[in-house]
Amino acid sequence: MELVLYDLDNTLLAGDSDYEWAQFLIDQGVLERATYEERNQEFFDQYKAGRLDIYAFLDFQLAPLAQYPRAQLDAWHRQFMEQKILPLISAAARRLVQHSLEEGHLCAIVTATNSFVTAPIAREFGVPHLVATEPEQVDGRFTGKVHGTPCFREGKVTRVEQWLAGLGRRWTDFSESRFYSDSHNDLPLLQRVTRPIAVRPDHPLKQAALARGWEVIALD
Repeated sequence: MELVLYDLDNTLLAGDSDYEWAQFLIDQGVLERATYEERNQEFFDQYKAGRLDIYAFLDFQLAPLAQYPRAQLDAWHRQFMEQKILPLISAAARRLVQHSLEEGHLCAIVTATNSFVTAPIAREFGVPHLVATEPEQVDGRFTGKVHGTPCFREGKVTRVEQWLAGLGRRWTDFSESRFYSDSHNDLPLLQRVTRPIAVRPDHPLKQAALARGWEVIALD
């Protein structure tokens, strides 16, 4: 059995679900455009530049979850999936995931984006395991804070190892471990697996992949 891990944003998706969720809420009038659109873009630019303060970003991203009941959030998310996410899923991305599932590999999506946003996307792909940043909940309501280690940079390695331990597994149990990602922010996990694969990589990751002889693919 192989371990197959997928980044989500700009890897399996031809876009960023974090960014699109905030934009969706702005379009719905839930968030004030003048305030949130500029801030959303600032965080996105910081992420691409490798300068993102993950805790400052999570304060921004998770705050709206604490302001509305779960039923309303779920209703918005159904619209979000139809309007924003399904158009970002290519046939090639679906085939990539389906092949690994049919081969019987242990598959997981590993993403910095919070699990409220990403769990329905993982289900859309048919991936049974999701390792994501977890929003804190108390009595079934989101608090606007993060629970545990954010699944970001070195935190992705930590969270994957915690997930594997929960399954009674270790890295050495697998004949091969793969991780597909587009971002230089994911270098810690790319360096941890036996077969790192860059997908439509950003410039820093492309340079690293070429220098190290890693596979580079596109899912178009």
